[in-house]
Amino acid sequence: MKIFQYCVFRFQDTMKKRRKRIISFILALFILSIFFDKSGLAVNAQEIYETEQPQLQLYAMSAVLIDATNDRILYQKDAFKVMPMASTTKIMTAILALENGNPDDVVTVSKRAASMPKVHLGMREGEQFYLKDLLKSLMLESHNDSAVAIAEHIGGSMEGFADMMNAKAKELNCENTYFITPNGLDAEKDGNIHSTTAYDLAKIAAYAIQNQDFLNLVATRNAQFSELGSGRAFSVYNRDRFLDMMDGALGVKTGFTNKAGYCFVGAVDRDGKKLVSVVLACGWPPHKNYKWADTAALMNYGLDNYEYREIAWKEIPVSIPVTGGVEVKTPLYMEDETPQTCLLSAWDKVEVTCEIKDGLSAPVDVDEIVGYEKIYINGEEYKSCPIRTKNAVLPYTFIHCIKEVLRCFFIQEFC
Repeated sequence: MKIFQYCVFRFQDTMKKRRKRIISFILALFILSIFFDKSGLAVNAQEIYETEQPQLQLYAMSAVLIDATNDRILYQKDAFKVMPMASTTKIMTAILALENGNPDDVVTVSKRAASMPKVHLGMREGEQFYLKDLLKSLMLESHNDSAVAIAEHIGGSMEGFADMMNAKAKELNCENTYFITPNGLDAEKDGNIHSTTAYDLAKIAAYAIQNQDFLNLVATRNAQFSELGSGRAFSVYNRDRFLDMMDGALGVKTGFTNKAGYCFVGAVDRDGKKLVSVVLACGWPPHKNYKWADTAALMNYGLDNYEYREIAWKEIPVSIPVTGGVEVKTPLYMEDETPQTCLLSAWDKVEVTCEIKDGLSAPVDVDEIVGYEKIYINGEEYKSCPIRTKNAVLPYTFIHCIKEVLRCFFIQEFC
């Protein structure tokens, strides 16, 4: 009897343990089902991406590193935050002067230009200079009076030039930039401040360094020139320490105001990689060297972690069905089948998608878009290429039927 009771006890105990295991298993399945829910998986994938990507410790409140060939962000810290940008403004001033002026233009100094605060060249009202000399004053020493003199010469007035600056910013798809002054001094107008974002400023610089005259200007180490009337001589020296910080450095422009803090826009061309970095609000006095440390960190990050890799497009269907047409299908082609070459890191995730309509209804035009192939990098669209029809397809009409009947009749009659 005791043996029987013992066996029953052991059986009940075993069942209890198994019930606990079964319950635990069911709970585990429930938790996993929540974890692998589509939205939950997307969140976890993003978290994994962020933990895989090395993070920099930067002094700047806002910073960005981009591939200058396509404006793709390689690293960013609050890169879309609207900030004052001080004398980095002069990048836009210089490029507009180079595109709209002549180097040997004679610029006459106005009272307004001569009254600009330090840092300034010290020009006087009525004096005259060549535009090419004032550009050296502008970019090497960051002179505020030279900026206004250039702006008034190119734009008719400082306000007119600001309009040109803002129009150019829109042309470059800089959606969060608002220029008021040509020199970057803190200013406010109509409730807006003179401002940009690190990303917008990087795009402006990436555009500027495509201009060889701009590159020659920012790489100039020193220059001497004279006022045209009196012969008063001036010497200017490049204050950009970045030119000597690393191989392939191109410049570009420093900046500082009380509101903006220390700012710097830099560019590098090395190992086939062309990079632009921006640091805004990168410390205040006495920390003027923070901007150099941050710029070096950003540039080395790009040079060390990114290499050019080829991204191939997917194969597309040979043709697409057509209903109600004289042809039952029409062939397709991609607008550009060339594989895309892009700077990519070990943690970048690339996806290529192909979306095409199921079919078309006649009439169909030549080069009609029926879909797109798209490249996504880390979930963001990088490139899109249209898929088009090669041939037109006419609708199957009554007249067409009559023509076909007659054609067949005559072929049979005379063959």
